Amino acid sequence: MSDKTPETTSGGEIPFETANDRFKRSFGSWFWGSITAAVFMHAAVMFFFPNLSAEDYSFEREELEIIDIPPEVEVPPPPEQIQRPATPVVTDAVIDDDITIQETTFEQNQPEDLPPPREAGEGDLSENPQFTPRDVEPRLLNGAEVGRALERAYPQALQDAGIGGEVIMHFFVNEQGQVENYLVNQSSGREALDQAAMSIANTFEFAPAQNRDQPVPVWISIPIRFSPN
Repeated sequence: MSDKTPETTSGGEIPFETANDRFKRSFGSWFWGSITAAVFMHAAVMFFFPNLSAEDYSFEREELEIIDIPPEVEVPPPPEQIQRPATPVVTDAVIDDDITIQETTFEQNQPEDLPPPREAGEGDLSENPQFTPRDVEPRLLNGAEVGRALERAYPQALQDAGIGGEVIMHFFVNEQGQVENYLVNQSSGREALDQAAMSIANTFEFAPAQNRDQPVPVWISIPIRFSPN
């Protein structure tokens, strides 16, 4: 391929033009067109590109705090070994097999700090709650029966509604452990529950209270609770 410019005719026409000649002739226009396009493209990018800002990644370093080392603790020496106890020796004393312990009663050992029993003719104790001297409290004997009676007496409407309560009752228990009188000491706030508690009062059976080994009538206070399932 020759680098010489092809000869022209007298009219200025090129009688024969190769592909290399055409490329050389168009090289200048392609080069300057590319340069111009690149300049405009870079200018557009720089103009429309968003402004960027650097994120703040600064940090603070915490200063180390110097603490004082606690003083060294001196470990005390272990305690001395405890001496083994001496071997027990069986005594030769003879104990009488006929030894009996005498029965202890209030008549033989009268305490000095107990009040005397209530004497007859001092008024009707069962009318109003009052304290009666005793050293043994009444003991309920039929807890299971009282529980069943409590379930039967619980008003169904209140039970279905999830409403319960507690009634504090006063019971007068005679010398035989029977309930002779009763009254509401503290209401539950619902008349139906108070009536239900009073309806089972006669169901209670007690071992009577005692004072100096003698059964005595007493007033006691018992809470009756109605709890929905």
